[in-house]
Amino acid sequence: MSFEVGLLTVFIAALITALTTGLGALPLLFSRRFDGRWLSVGAAVASGLMLAASHSLVDEGSSAGGWLVLLGMASGLLLVVLADRWLDRHDTPNVGDLQGADARKALMIVGVMTAHSFAEGVGVGVSYGGGQELGVFITVAIAVHNVPEGLAIALVLVPRGVPVWKASLWAIFSSLPQPLMAIPAYLFVTTFEAFLPVGLGLAAGAMIWMVFAELLPDASRRLSAASVGTLVVLSFMSMFAFQLAIHH
Repeated sequence: MSFEVGLLTVFIAALITALTTGLGALPLLFSRRFDGRWLSVGAAVASGLMLAASHSLVDEGSSAGGWLVLLGMASGLLLVVLADRWLDRHDTPNVGDLQGADARKALMIVGVMTAHSFAEGVGVGVSYGGGQELGVFITVAIAVHNVPEGLAIALVLVPRGVPVWKASLWAIFSSLPQPLMAIPAYLFVTTFEAFLPVGLGLAAGAMIWMVFAELLPDASRRLSAASVGTLVVLSFMSMFAFQLAIHH
């Protein structure tokens, strides 16, 4: 694969993850009243997917330098915690506050989700630095994870008179940093290959934090602990099975 084809592949993969966010609005074409319980189901499934993706990032990075992966995870954790504290200091709401939000708050939530998607874009970029198979695996995990995020945005916009197609575009807009960040992340880890384990660890650390700080609390809003645990394990298993399939 040439360098140019590699860049195109990374961009298209990250663009696909952004576009899948728009799919979350499609159920509202059939019913404007949507059971919020499905948001919790989506968050639980996304948790398992992101944990599986993080496991693969750590595993891939460890073969090149375990201590560098730990350094990357610490860096990713530090960056995401600092970003979260900055958002808290500025009284920004989270995705769980979407329902019942006024127009200003809804717009702010879309902005926050846009900021969060930077980390996912970095994850796609550095994963392709680790090879085509790892890149495809991480892309699929993030793409599926983005669907319930798009639904969350649509659930607050559509009841306020926004057409479903416009809500879908707003959802895609919130994920545009993914293709924008994937290219520089890929260029960095391929140009400075020694930093690839750090980059993989950084993406993994940020994703693991996202699972426990954001996704699992959202999943627990309308599901029992047993249901959440079952969905997390099943989605982790499905992604691991997918990884085994693309390896053979």
